[in-house]
Amino acid sequence: MNIIISNSSTDPIYQQIKDQIKQSILRDEIKEGEPLPSMRRLAQDLRISVITTKRAYEELEKEGFITSFVGKGSFVAGQNSDLIQEKRLRMIEDRLSDLVMESRKLDITLEQLKEMLEMLYEGDEE
Repeated sequence: MNIIISNSSTDPIYQQIKDQIKQSILRDEIKEGEPLPSMRRLAQDLRISVITTKRAYEELEKEGFITSFVGKGSFVAGQNSDLIQEKRLRMIEDRLSDLVMESRKLDITLEQLKEMLEMLYEGDEE
């Protein structure tokens, strides 16, 4: 698992970690039952506080993405496939929402936006 911390991001470090692990799970890059690095190992690798990694893992556990067992570690939680698909759709919806707001600020019409999206979407299939 490759987590990159950005010093220029406005998001706190724990949030960056949480978001990247969540995206890896939703993209099926890490699968159900796979172990995550220990909090200490991840903190060492990222050169951050264990408290920060602990908070990220706690948030992921609250949201149902991971399960943790004392003495054994943290693992990707089993998830309902419908729930996973809903979370994936939500992730894309959030990004599209940001894109729509930015497009409005730049006076890009809905038709122009649709055309760009169609070209990009179809371009990946070739």
